[in-house]
Amino acid sequence: MKKLILAGAALALMTSTALADKFLLDMKGPGAGNPFWAAVEAGAMEKGKELGVEVMVMSPPTESDVAAQIAQIEDMIAQGLDGIALAPTDPNALAPVVDAAKAAGIPVVFVDTKGSNEGVTFIGTDNEAGAKLAADFICGKLEKGSEVAILQGIITQSTGQARANGSKAGLEACGLKVVAEQTGEWDRAKGQAAMENIITGNPNIKAVFASNDNMALGAVEALKSAGKLADVMVVGFDANPDAAASILAGDMTATVAQAPKNMGGFGIQALVDLKAGKTIPPVIDTGTVLVDKSNAEQYK
Repeated sequence: MKKLILAGAALALMTSTALADKFLLDMKGPGAGNPFWAAVEAGAMEKGKELGVEVMVMSPPTESDVAAQIAQIEDMIAQGLDGIALAPTDPNALAPVVDAAKAAGIPVVFVDTKGSNEGVTFIGTDNEAGAKLAADFICGKLEKGSEVAILQGIITQSTGQARANGSKAGLEACGLKVVAEQTGEWDRAKGQAAMENIITGNPNIKAVFASNDNMALGAVEALKSAGKLADVMVVGFDANPDAAASILAGDMTATVAQAPKNMGGFGIQALVDLKAGKTIPPVIDTGTVLVDKSNAEQYK
């Protein structure tokens, strides 16, 4: 009898596991080596555990590998899913596969980067407002007419566009002169190379806004090598632990904090709600905060 009870319990557990809803978080880049995506992943996994659902996390090898992300999602649609939280590498290129998921009855939400599909909720930062927050900080530190530069992310992504547009508008509105705009493709080494080019062509810049902290840290290295870090303010975006440490060390000046962990968690919660037939808002804003030496310790 005891054996039968144990066997029954095991079968019930197996059945429960098999019937658990299965959701996919597909990010633009891997969490390894990027604290931002690591936090998005952690938030999704924690929310999945809290809600008792299965969460799988995938990403292309790099944030520019659009084809790999499309292939991942197509494979997962074929296997069967209950929902997808997607940070698209290229919103337009990913649009058909998002439509395919919806046609298969699979709910989709966008996290971090807004897609181009109509009627799909976006969960993330108001990137334009966050970039303007950084621009306003720079404006408050420099004289009118000072030369500044912008390190852009991947400009075909809505995140890259919004941060480039928000920062440029804010910097020009207060009378600063944007003399260079180059992409570092969200990458630290590419950000360093772009900054080296900017320094060469524009030796009088007083500040650089980098659209993410990886590029900002690359810019710091370029400025250090050129002996110009003391003369150029570096402001990033994401408030990852490395950036917070850099601010406290006196290298970076500031960054803009997002809530990446909330993006992952809210994404899974939204999918569970959609699966249950609930209505969710078209935009769920996770907010931004300016981080400098006064509060950087909180983000280490």
